[in-house]
Amino acid sequence: MAFLIENHPRFLEIAWAAHNSGLYFTPISWRFQVDEIAFILEDCGAQVVIVSAQQLTMLPELRRRLPDLRYLIIGAEADGCSSYERELASCPDQPIADETRGTDMVYSSGSTGRPKGVKQMLAETGIDGPSPMFAVYTRRYGWNPATVYLLPAPLYHSGPLRFAMTMQHVGATLVVMEHFEARAALELCERHRVTDAHFVPTMMVRLLKLPEHDRLAFDLQSIERVIHGAAPCPPDIKRAMIDWVGPILEESYGGTEGNGLTMISSAEWLEHPGSVGRPFVGRIHIVGEDGEELPPGERGLVYFSGGPRFEYHRNPQKTREAYDALGRSTLGDIGYLDGDGYLYLTDRKNNLIITGGVNVFPQEIENVLITHPKVLDAAVFGLPDVDMGENIKAVIQPREMRDASPALAAELIALCRERLAHYKAPRSVDFREQLPRHDTGKIYTRLLKSEYLMVRRSD
Repeated sequence: MAFLIENHPRFLEIAWAAHNSGLYFTPISWRFQVDEIAFILEDCGAQVVIVSAQQLTMLPELRRRLPDLRYLIIGAEADGCSSYERELASCPDQPIADETRGTDMVYSSGSTGRPKGVKQMLAETGIDGPSPMFAVYTRRYGWNPATVYLLPAPLYHSGPLRFAMTMQHVGATLVVMEHFEARAALELCERHRVTDAHFVPTMMVRLLKLPEHDRLAFDLQSIERVIHGAAPCPPDIKRAMIDWVGPILEESYGGTEGNGLTMISSAEWLEHPGSVGRPFVGRIHIVGEDGEELPPGERGLVYFSGGPRFEYHRNPQKTREAYDALGRSTLGDIGYLDGDGYLYLTDRKNNLIITGGVNVFPQEIENVLITHPKVLDAAVFGLPDVDMGENIKAVIQPREMRDASPALAAELIALCRERLAHYKAPRSVDFREQLPRHDTGKIYTRLLKSEYLMVRRSD
């Protein structure tokens, strides 16, 4: 089953229904455009999709493309669709006999520009309890019915969804924001006596940018830890957060794939600044281009071994590419280990852009830009941004340089916003007569990005 729902009271109810029925369930970002949503619905093989009233504008086009799907609507009526509330009222109120645990199958963007479903094997997930990954968090932090957890992130992302369900599994109080707003988050922390808050680096930047009297206006003494991940956190931001709330920041690194996990406390981070921690699920291997494991201090592709296995749904080639001959798996990140076994991430294999804690692959944007009749070629990459982590830059080689103009730049950004989720649209567009290329024709995006970074440093 799949669902297209914002942070809504029914969201987790539906997730638990699927979970306790032994199903795969796929939450879909409501920020996606219809093309992206239709692809995921078709690819994941869902038989039912549940849509909230807020997302009804997408329904006519989805039904036209996928007429055989069964559609359930929350809080509204639509022709040819069932009412979620009426269906619910007709169901028994006792648990089913076999509550074998299901699992999510969340889609993340692929380097080919199409999202890919991350599928963990149901046979490996066990019968009850949080996943092995989130059992580690529970043991480390002692989460229990006294825990009060603030979750300001979209539930359709794998991390927030899994954190939320883990909290409910242990009986904690879960405070979910419809959308993040810095001052409101602090007010909720005070009102509900929040013990654990979950922020991505972009949120921490916005909290730190609040006027001092706003930041100091709320009683935050109940907070025992602030958990962050999803994107690299600039060291200056992390130090500022520690200076403000104390050494209670807990960082983790992993992926939707769930193949491994590192964790690091504030105390450890202050001794190993920039690290994302040591492994708590799986073992880490830094592997060179020749496939050999590298010693501490040398940078290579980060692999995990000994953790849960996964596959990319209906994409055996991508699954094979994620594993090496020894059965170790990678998320495509580049990094190194220090002498104490702490991991540092330095790059991303496929130029992954992380903006506001959300993963964006450039190829998906380039594929849209190249469809414009005045565009000959395009390169997209991320540049550092204090607020968003990275912002998206597009460099265009037009068919005719006389077409290069602010008007065309605006037109290209609008095209991306029309075809893709808005956060994937470039923040700015530049033009060049030629883009640097390899003899094979492949654009040297790395060289372009280095030029922009060099200009920034010289400024």
